[in-house]
Amino acid sequence: MSSARTLPPALAHPSALLTDDAESLVVSPVSPAARRWIGLAVGSLVVAGLLSLLVVVGRLPILSSLIADPLFFKRCLVVHVDLALVVWFYSFLAGLQAMHSRDSGQAFSRMLFGAAVAGVIAMLAGAVVPGSQPILSNYIPVIDHPVFLAGLLCFFLAIVLMAVRGLACSAIGQPGNPGDNVLPTDASTAVLASCLAVVLAFATWVSTEAGLPVGLGRWTRFEFSAWGAGHVLQVANVCAMLAVWLWILARATGGQVLSPRAARLIFAFLVAPHFVMPLLTLRGPLDPLYHTGATQLMRWGVFPVTLLVLVLGIRHLRRHGDASTAPGLQFAGPASVSARRAILAGFRASVLLTLLGFILGACIRGSTTLVPAHYHASLGGVTAAFMTAAFLIADRIRLSDTGYGLADRTWLGVRRQLTVFGAGQAVFALGFAVGGLYGLGRKTYGTEQHIRSTGELTGLVIMGAGGLVATVAGVWFLVLILREIRHWWRRRPAEASLMANPQPPQP
Repeated sequence: MSSARTLPPALAHPSALLTDDAESLVVSPVSPAARRWIGLAVGSLVVAGLLSLLVVVGRLPILSSLIADPLFFKRCLVVHVDLALVVWFYSFLAGLQAMHSRDSGQAFSRMLFGAAVAGVIAMLAGAVVPGSQPILSNYIPVIDHPVFLAGLLCFFLAIVLMAVRGLACSAIGQPGNPGDNVLPTDASTAVLASCLAVVLAFATWVSTEAGLPVGLGRWTRFEFSAWGAGHVLQVANVCAMLAVWLWILARATGGQVLSPRAARLIFAFLVAPHFVMPLLTLRGPLDPLYHTGATQLMRWGVFPVTLLVLVLGIRHLRRHGDASTAPGLQFAGPASVSARRAILAGFRASVLLTLLGFILGACIRGSTTLVPAHYHASLGGVTAAFMTAAFLIADRIRLSDTGYGLADRTWLGVRRQLTVFGAGQAVFALGFAVGGLYGLGRKTYGTEQHIRSTGELTGLVIMGAGGLVATVAGVWFLVLILREIRHWWRRRPAEASLMANPQPPQP
């Protein structure tokens, strides 16, 4: 399944322009649609980051007792989770999909983006309405207010339509030949699989909502309506993360990990079992078949393919990782060493957090903090991958707009930031795990939290330390990437200057 074929010139690192055959190479720019969606994804993290510290404080043993109202922390938690996971993940996925497809239908794309932004604004507005009640349902917590719920639905509809657009473009062959795309072919296949999972999750939500009886309590309704769809959305997250893994390895070695046929088979095997998810509601979403079926699909339907791609990726890296001196295949020029080390640091952080998530998930035996330990590690792996991809996108945009990629010192900062984030997020998850092993309950804040043993206290202290480190690393990421984003719409593409000025200016 591994392929040693080299990337087309447009997919190789921009410094391929330094070769003798530079005049025949064209760097494919990142489309305006992709820039907009990535900008929205990063912007959601800016707001979520401001709330994350309050969420951590709500768990610390001493500081948590100073605030008696647990709803304060729960409101912060809901908004933080929805921005840091829902908006961040699926806006980034929309950006990857926009990079996969040609930038056609620009008016429709801009309309969908506007709807997504309006949805995010409505979510924020609904969260601050007096009397709004936070509901900490699994997967997608909500604020029980019409404005918030309308905003959440508006955002998701925009994402679903973007996914449908990506699948339709692929079906009619619109993405073009591999040389026209920023992503390598195997990564593009993973993005399409993620889009398919998003559409399937929406179908699951519709079938669940149609089957829920009238008169259910608000928490029960939100919990069951998001349960099946949330499980399928995790498949979309995994597909998008694997797409970034494949992109990183292609950029680090100069060759794609999977052949087109192998990529189609692998991701079909990952997504296909989840087509049964909407059918599990036929006996009603309150039937045990719906709840246990989704759980079993998550337990057995994700990790085999993830481990397979990981094994093939590591084998590919060991076989072709020494090709760093081959001209035009990967990073070259002044930033070659730092760039390659930075993206591989992101790859390692994502892989280690994902594996930690698998291990902690296997340890879950009840409703303790082992559950958030599992998903903070697993989703941390997705976030680390997306952070790395954000810098790859920034590097491509800087090259297409100015004629040179990110500087060596920028890549050095990226490497350190990704390493610190991976370590902090791992410690954060392990702290939750320690508390969970001693029976610490989840979703308790402020005066609701009762510490009954030294083990629970130790877990909370470890969690707090790791959370603060991860928060610092998150702010560091925002500083680095926002410095790039602020120039994305000010620069003009400078294809003519690529040959004249292939090297970055000296500081």
